[in-house]
Amino acid sequence: MSIFNYKQRNNIILVSIIVLGCFLLYALSGLFSSILGAIVLYTIFRPLNINLSEKRGWPRALAALLIIFTSLIIIVIPFLTLSIMVVGKISSINIKDLPIDQWTSKIDAFAATNLNQPHFAEDTLQKLGAFGTGLFPSILSSAANIIITLLVLYFILYFMLTQMREFEAGLLKYAPFREQHALKFAAALRDSTYSNVLGQGIIAIVQGTLLAMGFYALSIPDAVFWGVIGAFISFLPVVGAPTLCIPASIILFAQGHNWQGVTLLAYGLLVIGNIDNVLRMIINKRIANTHPIISIIGVFIGLPLFGILGLVFGPVLLSYFLLLLEIYETNRMAADRLERIKTSPEN
Repeated sequence: MSIFNYKQRNNIILVSIIVLGCFLLYALSGLFSSILGAIVLYTIFRPLNINLSEKRGWPRALAALLIIFTSLIIIVIPFLTLSIMVVGKISSINIKDLPIDQWTSKIDAFAATNLNQPHFAEDTLQKLGAFGTGLFPSILSSAANIIITLLVLYFILYFMLTQMREFEAGLLKYAPFREQHALKFAAALRDSTYSNVLGQGIIAIVQGTLLAMGFYALSIPDAVFWGVIGAFISFLPVVGAPTLCIPASIILFAQGHNWQGVTLLAYGLLVIGNIDNVLRMIINKRIANTHPIISIIGVFIGLPLFGILGLVFGPVLLSYFLLLLEIYETNRMAADRLERIKTSPEN
């Protein structure tokens, strides 16, 4: 006969579950990016999965494979294209053909006269060289990590899509709040994901396109290449695509093309820089009201945790955290009201 009573056995089992759960979370910490990415893609493609598998009667496996293939085209191919373009651009550069010494001398002369910084360009080039030296090993290691992350992500996503109803029923069953709050959280999670992922993606594409058009109009070489680079750095807070107009304008000034430099600088700061705010207002009205501070802080949180994927995952994760706080506050207020009703003198 057991020495433990019913309550003691339940407590021991609960403690064991907590300990094992913490151990599993620690063991799976390296896959957190894959899990979060699967949740994000599941949220985005859930309506398409319902339309294909339930409304049109497609086999679940076929619908899931089509969604995975679609997301690969949308996500992986742009990153692969960027990598090929960057590698091709670097390999095609012949340092000897570039008048770097001329540019450096002109920029230093300008900085010495106006900014009291006689070695501004020289010091900047040294810092960029040191940064580039340390960046390439991290890019190679990040590439390997991204491949593994994507493999695990799509493995998880496949089963989430093929067993969608069972997956959602399990979430509702084990959710730590009431069903109506769980459904509210799911809707808010969907809106937040759309706002942070799709919204920022639209902004990045528009800013990159405008940057390429501006460079092309002013006859700056490789306008399409710089437009693609601008689209990707649009995910970075504060920096963004308009900052590429600053060094390009400086080079135009150094070459004596003053009006082109002024035009490009004004175009970058006034047009490309402000289109972000206009598009964000439209997206927030149609999808969700995600404050820009969440995007900025989220990126700074996400980059150390997830690397380049943190540009997307950071703001999403911060939005999820704020949603949980809101639901917790709602539950606490409801519990307080119920407690006051129970303890009121009328009862």
